[in-house]
Amino acid sequence: MRPVVLCFSGLDPSGGAGLQADIEAIGQAGAHAAVACTAITVQSSQQVFSFDACTAKLVAAQATTVLDDLPVSVIKSGMLGTIANIAMLTRLFAEQTIPKGTPFVLDPVLVANSGGCLGDERTLVAAFRKLLPYATLITPNTHELRALSGEQDLHIGAQKLCAQGTRSVLVKTSHDFDSGDIEQYLYIDGEMVHPSILPRLDGEFHGSGCSLASFIAGRLAMGDDLITAVIAADSWITQTLMAADTPHPGDASAQLIPNRFVKVK
Repeated sequence: MRPVVLCFSGLDPSGGAGLQADIEAIGQAGAHAAVACTAITVQSSQQVFSFDACTAKLVAAQATTVLDDLPVSVIKSGMLGTIANIAMLTRLFAEQTIPKGTPFVLDPVLVANSGGCLGDERTLVAAFRKLLPYATLITPNTHELRALSGEQDLHIGAQKLCAQGTRSVLVKTSHDFDSGDIEQYLYIDGEMVHPSILPRLDGEFHGSGCSLASFIAGRLAMGDDLITAVIAADSWITQTLMAADTPHPGDASAQLIPNRFVKVK
């Protein structure tokens, strides 16, 4: 069968982010998405209202069933939501329930793009720091990078996270609205190996971070090296955002939903 990416993420009823974004992006990358649902959220394309996290026992049962059944090539995590769920995923790696050496793309979600708090940030950060050494790539936004590293300078922060055990960090400036174009820097083993500049499009987008991380995971499953996967993801995400759907026409402040089925040129 197609290479499999096992995703740990929450359900977004609007379909803009979370598991649906994972499934669509991984499918567009050419791989098959299997999912372990970590939370049921109450959210629109514009705002997170609340969520109920799945228990760590339930999430682990979903994941181990998939691991026993399908040839999982890559792990991807998004919203984990609770310390217990982060600790559970850490244990799956530490105990080698997830086989040692399996690539892992970690999108360390602390706050949703639509502004909702997904848990107490300080305790989530502490839990994430124990998971970081198992990550092949982390894809934090600028807020998450600064929170995880304790550094304001993004480059120093990326190097610090690599020093703490993460193999690579994709630095994204999409949340720094005082800049022009979006600058991205891929650090591997503490060294910047691939800088890139993406156009900053008008508007804000719901689920862009989920989509980018999942497409990278899908391309890794398909056999790309990390730099090639990031380059492919940059091209793909730009086109999905250019073709994004507008759920509230006439409202310039409304978030748009990436069109993940756009035909890549």
